[in-house]
Amino acid sequence: MPCAPHAVRAVADTNTVVSGLLWTGAPRALLTAARAGKLSLYTSATLLDELSEVLMRAKFTKRVAASNMSVERLVRRYAQFAQLAIPASIDPVILADPDDDQVIACAIAAHADLIISGDRHLRDIESHQGIRIVSAGEALRLITQ
Repeated sequence: MPCAPHAVRAVADTNTVVSGLLWTGAPRALLTAARAGKLSLYTSATLLDELSEVLMRAKFTKRVAASNMSVERLVRRYAQFAQLAIPASIDPVILADPDDDQVIACAIAAHADLIISGDRHLRDIESHQGIRIVSAGEALRLITQ
């Protein structure tokens, strides 16, 4: 009897999570897949804090209001289906944007298969310690194959 394939383990960068929470498209489809158990998303306390800070920016005020949820509720909702990983400190990887190292540290701690990001600094390195760095669209294609 064949084994069921394991759910892809992934860490979504904050930009991907914000897009998925506030707009439709591939990032939203990824969050939906994670809620349905077709994708295992991981996050960390640092990444959840960053998500909250980003969602509070003035440029997102109208989108957050249109969601009929507070920033706190959006973050809590995401945290309900993203599993918490506790990343260890890592040596700097992304010198141009050290915050991106938090995503990498989380992915290492979660034994992730993928980092999902639209961030150029992350995407430019393509992979780190065997963890592929892909766009939301590419991640969606990988989990629906």
